[in-house]
Amino acid sequence: MHRFHALTEVPRDFGPSVVTVGNFDGVHRGHQEVLRKLVGRARAAGLQAVVLTFDPHPAEVHRPETHRGKIMGTRDKLDAMEAIGLDAVLVQHYDLDFSAQAPEEFVADYLCAGLNAHCVVVGADARFGRGNSGDVKVLQELGERHGFEVVVVEDLEGDMVGHHVDRRISSTWIRELLNQGDVAEAAIMLGRPHRVRGTVVHGAARGRELGFPTANLDSASDGYVPADGVYAGWLIDARDRRWPVAVSVGSNPTFDGVSRVVEAHVIDRPVERVEDFDLYAQEVVVEFVQRLRGMVAYEGVEKLVSQMTKDVDRTREILRSH
Repeated sequence: MHRFHALTEVPRDFGPSVVTVGNFDGVHRGHQEVLRKLVGRARAAGLQAVVLTFDPHPAEVHRPETHRGKIMGTRDKLDAMEAIGLDAVLVQHYDLDFSAQAPEEFVADYLCAGLNAHCVVVGADARFGRGNSGDVKVLQELGERHGFEVVVVEDLEGDMVGHHVDRRISSTWIRELLNQGDVAEAAIMLGRPHRVRGTVVHGAARGRELGFPTANLDSASDGYVPADGVYAGWLIDARDRRWPVAVSVGSNPTFDGVSRVVEAHVIDRPVERVEDFDLYAQEVVVEFVQRLRGMVAYEGVEKLVSQMTKDVDRTREILRSH
């Protein structure tokens, strides 16, 4: 899959293509429905399947005081798109100048001249252009003028994935679930476990002193960090090895911590391979499978160690059946 990070990187003879436009934050099951239809239509017509997406997220530009962060980082988003079978993705830098374009200007410069779109696939609630003034009707009118077809994909609702909920699958819904720590439910909406990617850094080493050494992720990690608590999950290291982990998210209240951190303790690590398990400075992925409990301040180290032992046992049980 070609990964373009500016319109100027797209070859002049690129296309013709079938294009969709959107943030696709999380690449959840609703997004996947749009992308599969995009790829299917492109394959049937012998065209390129292309996504135009944005970085940073527009909400970071327009509403920085309320935006809580992206569900997944750009690298993981592009990897998820590539797995669906896309031919190319254009990651457009989003700023106030870009957002000020009229719908007509955006369509002419990006969809037509840039990506040579013969067909544009969008969701029913698609908005684009200055002040979100462009909608499906406007896009259809511009399609008639510029010679491309517009295909509208209906929303995917919760009851289509085993949930009898009259609500469409959305990034907003997934963030709500993550804010509640319900990573298992979020995984159903995403179609895969939620993940956070980051570089392992040195921490306070309390876990090692207590007999539970942890890989601490840098605070600048990519991906939406779920609610404070302890989770069962997986750690994927730089060599693509997959390790079962008990994950702690929070500020270590037993030790009067302040900053939120993500710490992953690899369970049942072979002691004879300790020298082969130095994760410091590596970029790793932590996948969240199920929340075990909330974060609690314990009275004394002994009670904390006792609970951590129970957490590890419960993690082992969950991951064996996962």
